[in-house]
Amino acid sequence: MLRAVLFFPLFCVALLSAPFSARAAMEIQVIGGAANKIAVAMVPFQAAPGQPVPALTEIAGDDLERSGQFRRVDVSGMQQPVAPAQVNYGIWRGKGADALVIGQVAALPGGRFEIRFYLLDVIKQTQLAAFSYTISAAQWRATAHQIADIIYEKLTGIPGAFSSRIAYVQKQGKRFELRVADADGQNPRTVVRSNEPVISPRFSPDGARLVYVSFEDKKPVVYVQSLQDGGRRKVAAFKGSNSAPAWAPDGRRLAVVLTRDQASQIYLINADGSGLTRLTRGGNLDTEPVFSPDGQTLYFTSDRGGSAQIYKVAASGGEPQRVTFSGSYNVSPAISRDGRHLTYISREDGRFRVVLHELASGQTRVLTDTARDESPSFAPNGQAVLYATVQGGRGILGTVSLDGKTRTRLSESGVDAREPAWGP
Repeated sequence: MLRAVLFFPLFCVALLSAPFSARAAMEIQVIGGAANKIAVAMVPFQAAPGQPVPALTEIAGDDLERSGQFRRVDVSGMQQPVAPAQVNYGIWRGKGADALVIGQVAALPGGRFEIRFYLLDVIKQTQLAAFSYTISAAQWRATAHQIADIIYEKLTGIPGAFSSRIAYVQKQGKRFELRVADADGQNPRTVVRSNEPVISPRFSPDGARLVYVSFEDKKPVVYVQSLQDGGRRKVAAFKGSNSAPAWAPDGRRLAVVLTRDQASQIYLINADGSGLTRLTRGGNLDTEPVFSPDGQTLYFTSDRGGSAQIYKVAASGGEPQRVTFSGSYNVSPAISRDGRHLTYISREDGRFRVVLHELASGQTRVLTDTARDESPSFAPNGQAVLYATVQGGRGILGTVSLDGKTRTRLSESGVDAREPAWGP
């Protein structure tokens, strides 16, 4: 861990052509949840001929349950209202529902569909939301995630993150694939295929590009690639190792780790590869930079104090300050979008686990109970952390809520999944 430049060997590589392609999706297992879950009754929407499957309420309901903050009320044998005027609130309150979701799907010419849905407060007997969408069949899952986002925000006061995406590197045999998928692991598409490692993917702030490290030049080189047309550009291919890229919040600059002058140090560079400037100095190893949400500070991993710890430094330069003091080995920092929390990997008794660090108070909490965790990153709404771990001898992805009570496992049979990043 002091990743990339410290522990990845320099392989000889041959990057293959990489048109986007869809592949099999991951299976999801949810473990635990909040003590007091919001009970939501999701009545299957009145169906239209030829509509896609699974149902919208099934996809959205799975999203909500995966957050650990909701439970679905059994609606079998119940009335099937499609509009608020048809709802008997007393019946649903008797079923223990806090909220009710109803709606309908209508077929339109050209294979399109009109979706109407309502979110109702069963306790107060009021309407919380009403939305309609006109979509193609290809937008079916995306619409279900949007519905889940609306329900989540209306009932918790926090924006949902079900419409966001994840990136990860999947290894099957000797083949590496950089993939982008929905937050639930569905709808995966391959961005890069290689016979050698591709590491450290990160979404640009607008979600339109990925930065990553490829070994196709017989050493690590940083690339920026468009997710729309697949076009890419080398942005850091200097002498020595080029690794651990991180986006500035404005999407115009990157922090990268280079060994062009001495041991790994952090540099800033424009996203087009111009304007290189050095940020950290010294004979120590500095790596894994990440920008604060305001772009004024970088957090990074360094051994300058004798062991791997998290430090911070002003983006304009200056003397780094140590951030982590609990534990003898802390690496791979990521920061929440509100700037309140840091997450990283901490080693204790030979186990590498995800830790949450509240920056204002310095308080920490171990979030996982596994032993070989790596590469944590926050959900866009800051309510969960995505990471990689090892289960049954192979790499899988996981998420964990900030209280550590809800965990999910995302895995695909016969493959290793590593290097995850959560994006818009």
